[in-house]
Amino acid sequence: MANEKKSKLFGFFDYNRDNKPDAVEEDTTPTLKRYFKLLGRRFWKLITLNLMMLPLIIPALICFYLYVTMRQTPVAGEVLFPQLLGANAVGATPTTTLLFDLFGAQQNIPVFTTWTYIGMGICIAFLVITFGWQNVGAAYIVRNMVRGEPVFIWSDYFYAIKRNLKQGFFLGLIDAVVIFTLGFDIAYFWGRGGTFTLDFGFYVTIALIIIYFLMRFYIYLLLVTFDLSIYKILKNALIFSMLGFKRNIMGVLGIALITGLHIALLLLLIATPLSGLPIILPFLWYMAAVTFTAAYAAYPVIDRYMIAPYINQVDEEEETKEAVEE
Repeated sequence: MANEKKSKLFGFFDYNRDNKPDAVEEDTTPTLKRYFKLLGRRFWKLITLNLMMLPLIIPALICFYLYVTMRQTPVAGEVLFPQLLGANAVGATPTTTLLFDLFGAQQNIPVFTTWTYIGMGICIAFLVITFGWQNVGAAYIVRNMVRGEPVFIWSDYFYAIKRNLKQGFFLGLIDAVVIFTLGFDIAYFWGRGGTFTLDFGFYVTIALIIIYFLMRFYIYLLLVTFDLSIYKILKNALIFSMLGFKRNIMGVLGIALITGLHIALLLLLIATPLSGLPIILPFLWYMAAVTFTAAYAAYPVIDRYMIAPYINQVDEEEETKEAVEE
């Protein structure tokens, strides 16, 4: 009896231990339940990843700071200002004085200096050059999280960049140009609407933004998963933005929910002693959470249409080879 208890306690003399059932395998079906489970399990790693992704927004914040703190000068806000100023100087009348009061308001605009251009130029150049590499490193890490594989933040991040150094740079350059172009276009059409052509251009731009937003779910995941040309990466990303419509919508809703929670938190705490929390929180978690959500929505689509068929084909070829040998 004593030996039996001892064997149960230490397990050294339990001859039936090999017959015990194995641990139940984790269900890896990409459901909403598993999303929250992975999100909680990888919470601290996502915070670390978010801190590594800060160079994606720090250059923009520096440019914004330089813009709002530079010296300003007053200028006329209306094109009629010079003419009304001259008319009043030659001979003021009640009419010209009234018009001058209506259209003579001035506004302050920043004065760009050489050092301002240099500072902004360095920030923009750094962001454009490293844009693709930073997205590659983040995509590789969240892809491994979605797969349920071990994740080593620092080594995996720089391994992915090193492995996709050239292609990551050029894909990031294309990505940055497309984002800037779409942003410029929507701002242009937003401020100059009113005609059929401009309104049509506005709605076309919105449609392109939606499509490209969904394509970005897949672009960097395809890059770190397969050996494809940039053209095929963009082509497949466009196809998957339509094939994975249901999961894409869920991903968009997830990103919208995360963004809405941050905005709601900001509005609720803005006038309280905790007002700094919603400002700091995005720098700790937001970008990584959005990247993880997009990858969780997109990777099962990639697995279904590109990985699973290849694995099945390999298995069938091996089974055929074994049958022939027998």
